[in-house]
Amino acid sequence: AAMRSRAEVDATLQTAKLNAAELLPAVHCLSFGPQAGGGECCLLQLEPGLLVIRGEKDEHAVLCSKDKTYDMKIADTSNMLLFVPGCKTPEELNADPVSCNIIYSQIAGFSKNYWELRRCRPKLKKLRKLLMEDPYEGPDSQKDQTSTFSKYTTEDLLSLIQASEEEILHQLQLIDACKIEGYWRILDFDYKMKLLNHVTQLIDSESWPLSKVPLCACLEELGSLEPREMIEHILLSYGRKYVDDGEVFFEMHEDKICRAIAQMLLQNAVKFNLSEFEEVWQQSVPEGMTTRLDQLQGLALVDKSSRPETIFLLKVEDLPEDNQERFNSLFGIREKWTEVDITPYIQDLCAEKQTVGALLTKYARSSMLNGVKVYNSRRPIS
Repeated sequence: AAMRSRAEVDATLQTAKLNAAELLPAVHCLSFGPQAGGGECCLLQLEPGLLVIRGEKDEHAVLCSKDKTYDMKIADTSNMLLFVPGCKTPEELNADPVSCNIIYSQIAGFSKNYWELRRCRPKLKKLRKLLMEDPYEGPDSQKDQTSTFSKYTTEDLLSLIQASEEEILHQLQLIDACKIEGYWRILDFDYKMKLLNHVTQLIDSESWPLSKVPLCACLEELGSLEPREMIEHILLSYGRKYVDDGEVFFEMHEDKICRAIAQMLLQNAVKFNLSEFEEVWQQSVPEGMTTRLDQLQGLALVDKSSRPETIFLLKVEDLPEDNQERFNSLFGIREKWTEVDITPYIQDLCAEKQTVGALLTKYARSSMLNGVKVYNSRRPIS
């Protein structure tokens, strides 16, 4: 493209029936640069802050900030987008009145689409899966000395898990992971119960109130049985740490301890007669704790249709992460669900501001059964 003179510019404006007086004086004359291709550029509109793209080769890429995760999707646009390096906006030109009023700009590239970011749930199921490859069975475990499984540092997890750093660290806390020799580990369930048992027996023998368990005395008494950091970890997992008069205490979480003991009882049976289970469960928990079925949300399910009623283990973390697959597996387990029963198993699928009701409307159909609203699958379950 030849350089245009002001006269040529004005003639073009006249042909286009535009009044030069209504336009800004500066005119950009655009021409394509030698390398202006459409394939090399990707456009992404970002919030300020540090961002990384995460995912392995076979995963759909996500973009993570310090504390949020976004799905990346290509969006087409009807307007061609041109990239002009060093392009000045009208505001910048007005601030610089000496610049000549014809500006020659070269287009470096163009694009017909851009990447759109949509806030999504962090993909955290893999975190548990990786750590469960090799649960920690305690310092005496032979398996740990010979284990060939990978162990994971925080850095490793950041590169493997499609979630932001804050979401990953929060999840590690939720699953009671523990840093051992620099690596994140999940305690083997039996080992965890052994530790918890040591602590609850000590509380019982010392007659400490459950709201005020002293760290120092626990470490003194139990340090010969298990590593001190394991004793402290189990107190952190099943209690809230606080300081009173310079000494560290733990307030034990009744619901979490009752839940863990229920899991231990239910793990050994396919189905358990509900009333028998409730009796054994209450006898098995530490003195002064009260068991309630709502402590088992997302862990166990009561079958009210069987005679007598039964209860069985169904852990939400064992279910698929994808919405449709999650509903398929739930409807495979039980054909019709009440909202109360299904909620603990789909609660974690709710995106920002989304309700369980909205999820059910999308993935299930409702009907009335003996005056109770129940939900079943929208599609036949193979």
